[in-house]
Amino acid sequence: MSASHKILKLSRQIHLYLGVFIASALLFFALTGGLQVFSLHETSRSSDYKPPEWLVVMAQLHKKQTTAVRKRPVDAETRSAATQASMPAINPVPMPVKLDRPGIDVKHSLPLKIFSALVALGLFISTLLGIYMAYRYTRKLALMTVLLLAGIVLPILLAWL
Repeated sequence: MSASHKILKLSRQIHLYLGVFIASALLFFALTGGLQVFSLHETSRSSDYKPPEWLVVMAQLHKKQTTAVRKRPVDAETRSAATQASMPAINPVPMPVKLDRPGIDVKHSLPLKIFSALVALGLFISTLLGIYMAYRYTRKLALMTVLLLAGIVLPILLAWL
């Protein structure tokens, strides 16, 4: 067996073992990232939408690697409206209006969001196919199962340390 053949065989084995080990993390990040593209994990001040708690926690794990979710403070407009409603108006002073930062052009392109969601879906499906192929084309089923389970259990343990 030539040296290049040995290197290629070793490369394929490393790719297989690392791929199976990180497959669960790839599935997690593809799923949560795809949902975050459309901001399904966030509340909006102009909407009544309240995301499911599991989605908020998964997005927090995805972005900050922690399950502690910081509560968004009540904005000044809501706070001042509640204060004015509960207190008699003596001499109402107009509140300063929040201005957008000049020079920052915020664009939320729907086609780019759709493309990003399709990339997340493609990564998810490709990873599932990789797991299938790892089991289908190897004789070491026990090793594949141990690597896959280790890739699931290790991040869960690390998240709760």
